[in-house]
Amino acid sequence: MSQSPHRGEWVHARGGCRGVMLKPRTSPPALSLPLTGGGRTDDLALGTGADGRFSLLVFFRGLHCPVCRAQLSEINRRLDEVTTAGVGRVLAVSMETAERSEQLVERWHLDKLSVAHDMSEDTARAWGLYLSTAIKEGEPALFTEPGMVVLDADDTVFWTSVASMPFGRPPLDDVLAGLRFAQQESYPARGTA
Repeated sequence: MSQSPHRGEWVHARGGCRGVMLKPRTSPPALSLPLTGGGRTDDLALGTGADGRFSLLVFFRGLHCPVCRAQLSEINRRLDEVTTAGVGRVLAVSMETAERSEQLVERWHLDKLSVAHDMSEDTARAWGLYLSTAIKEGEPALFTEPGMVVLDADDTVFWTSVASMPFGRPPLDDVLAGLRFAQQESYPARGTA
């Protein structure tokens, strides 16, 4: 594998495989998407330190995914705890359509969480997410696998966790413990070498 001259991009020498890896302390890709219920992600002041040092972006597979439902329902239910860990903004993001996004917000009772939809394939790839195609009924033709990205108050990437499968996501308690520690100790982003 060799580093491409493009920020965070890597190239596999044998297969020409290209992917993006977000590098800590760099600016994240643009994210301008509609929100379920109205408004846009631009309105959220992500990565600005508004109401807390961090912004937490949770990329999820979609309506068909019971693990996503459990993860987002827990974050929605524990949003006050998330805030006390220094997170001022939380955003859930998927490639779902507006209609399917409305369905999942209603079915999963996501009454506190901002949920963005209609993320494009190019945007998903820019954020370093893995993509999958449908293998069973009820799945969209193309969707992202899960990921979490934490932005710092200076609109740079602080922390990332991206998976190629629906399982193996970081437990919320671990994420919150790490962010509390980073807040208390003024701990910088790591993984920049």
